[in-house]
Amino acid sequence: MAEFGVDEAGKGPVLGSLFAAAVVVDPEALPDDVGDSKGIDPERRSELAATVRSVADAVGVAEVPVDRIDDEGTDMNSLTVAAHAEALDEAVGDLDGVDGPLTGYVDAGDTNAVRFERRVENATAAAVDARGEHGADETYPAVGAASVVAKVERDAHVAVLADEYGDVGSGYPSDPATREFLESYVAEHGDLPPCARASWKTSEDVLAAASQSSLGEFEPDGGRVGPPDAKPDGGRTGPRPTTLDEFCDD
Repeated sequence: MAEFGVDEAGKGPVLGSLFAAAVVVDPEALPDDVGDSKGIDPERRSELAATVRSVADAVGVAEVPVDRIDDEGTDMNSLTVAAHAEALDEAVGDLDGVDGPLTGYVDAGDTNAVRFERRVENATAAAVDARGEHGADETYPAVGAASVVAKVERDAHVAVLADEYGDVGSGYPSDPATREFLESYVAEHGDLPPCARASWKTSEDVLAAASQSSLGEFEPDGGRVGPPDAKPDGGRTGPRPTTLDEFCDD
């Protein structure tokens, strides 16, 4: 019996978009090794994503670009809810003859899994009965399939960025190649690249370091810069809801 699974990839990076995928599928039709995409080799992930798309009744993908992520009027909790709902709407909209609410699971992006599932249900236009759980990609094959599809979409997005800018690394703040790319770009252009999340602390740090370096050319002590309220990556300086895995490499 078909059910849906929804998961996202790319909440924590300083570069590029967030992606969510919804997969409607009979779990029995899925390969045994679908699951948390972070633990699957990239080549195998791509193979699995192709298999998922071939056996699923429907697949929906939603992209949340940098400008939405940097919008001061939102937060990562709300963006994750929106991405899940948009992916579900696309997937369920491709189905014919659905009788009654479609049941499935969402990987909870909130410390309160029930609150997250309810927010997704309220945000989607589709008739769904969602159950939110933490680590659902490791428990429910349909969510694992969605995790794989979302991660492959994110990987393809990073590859496009690399084609445009050169080596950008993985896009995560902990990646030295990503940090080097940001520093080099800012040094050359005086500003962040359009693909960078300007509201992330890593971006603020890179801009502050460049400013300090510039001041150092004129002041013996190099000057003092850097906003005292710089936020951690994945959050803004203002109050934001706390998510369980906001800083994880999803």
